Amino acid sequence: MWAWLRRKRADRLRVQIEDALKHLHAQQWGGRTASIDSLRGALGLSSRRTLSLCEHMQASGFVRATTEGLKLTPDGERLALQVIRAHRLWETYLADDARLPFSRLHEEADRREHRRTEESLRALEVAMGFPETDPHGDPIPTEEGQLQQRAGVPVTEWPVSEQAEVMHIEDEPREAFAQIVTTGLRPGSRLTVIASDDDRVELTDGTETIVLAPVVAANIHVAPPRQVPQAPPDAIRLCELPTGITAEVEALDNDLRGLSRRRLLDLGLTPGAVIRVEYRAMSGDPVSYHIRGALIALRREQARHVLVRRVQRASVSEGAA
Repeated sequence: MWAWLRRKRADRLRVQIEDALKHLHAQQWGGRTASIDSLRGALGLSSRRTLSLCEHMQASGFVRATTEGLKLTPDGERLALQVIRAHRLWETYLADDARLPFSRLHEEADRREHRRTEESLRALEVAMGFPETDPHGDPIPTEEGQLQQRAGVPVTEWPVSEQAEVMHIEDEPREAFAQIVTTGLRPGSRLTVIASDDDRVELTDGTETIVLAPVVAANIHVAPPRQVPQAPPDAIRLCELPTGITAEVEALDNDLRGLSRRRLLDLGLTPGAVIRVEYRAMSGDPVSYHIRGALIALRREQARHVLVRRVQRASVSEGAA
């Protein structure tokens, strides 16, 4: 019983230390000062508990107190990057493969990041094809602890009437993040600033107008739009291909990532592959396709990510049958 309680307390302390190191890293990375007060607010601890935690981190060699606030030591930065790496890899997996809603990624990854081994993270990274950024647009630290600079500037600093691409959305503070999520904006979204002043920022994604307070809009980082290869004008989605029709695979959606993308590639859905719709389930889902001499079954959710171009129409006899 006492041993269990000691383990429980040790686990709670470890989680608090890792969360604290993440906060200190975020402050330093953003050019902000980290202090006992900022740490107390981020972790939701009492002043007494926060001070005790800081003393423990100093004694462990993770943090040093300076006239400019709390600073990470090399050991503290190394551990912080391990936790950040775990968090962002889990967010990527949960978004791309578990299909967890965007609004729930951060909270779920927060729970999983503390139960990690480098071997499990390496396996996760390999399975997802070595993603460079997480669903929020944050760079994922490498196993060696390298972290790329984030691209973009706050949308509050973007020129009016110029198109931009969302590169990153801050997931803290959570209240601001929740408000941004409701707009439908995601990394990769295109937008244009219509108006911007001290009271409001007005954006459009081409179909809807979005109005945010500047303090919220500043959590959206944008950059000039990247050039994305365009699919041929006659390309359609595989889920729209009629039964009996043969087509050639043109590409997979650019927003399809991780294990989901890898599964389709492993099934032979690569550019140039010839594919034919064989038959559909009575419910319409899944659908059987003939590709590379084999039959595969895909759900509509999977097939909609495959762009194809017809190479033959169904014959009259097929249509009559």
